Amino acid sequence: MDIRRIDILSIPVSDQSASKAFYAEVLGFEILRDNPMGPNQQWVQLRPPGAETSITLVTWFDAMPPGSLRGMVLDTLDIEATQRKLVANGLEISEIKDAPWGRFAMFSDPDGNGWVLQQAQG
Repeated sequence: MDIRRIDILSIPVSDQSASKAFYAEVLGFEILRDNPMGPNQQWVQLRPPGAETSITLVTWFDAMPPGSLRGMVLDTLDIEATQRKLVANGLEISEIKDAPWGRFAMFSDPDGNGWVLQQAQG
């Protein structure tokens, strides 16, 4: 099979500008593109620094209402330090919990899309 990786995940949002600010300023994602895509549409693409996979903030998929995604996972090497930084940036994030596979905390973006911050064991 020739599939190598997941390239882009579409995140359904209600306001691309507000969501872009959240992902860039609160989570620290890099803005890769912010270009017109068509009539009244904008292509907004971001990624965690150095990551291969990126996200695009979409408003045009009827089957993906804003806030409908759950369970996207962001990996970190130091969950405590990352959580402290995110809280300092204004993020509301759960307490860190232990699991057999590592540690995690959960948060949502402004539209309610659910994210998990994890530090895997090993």
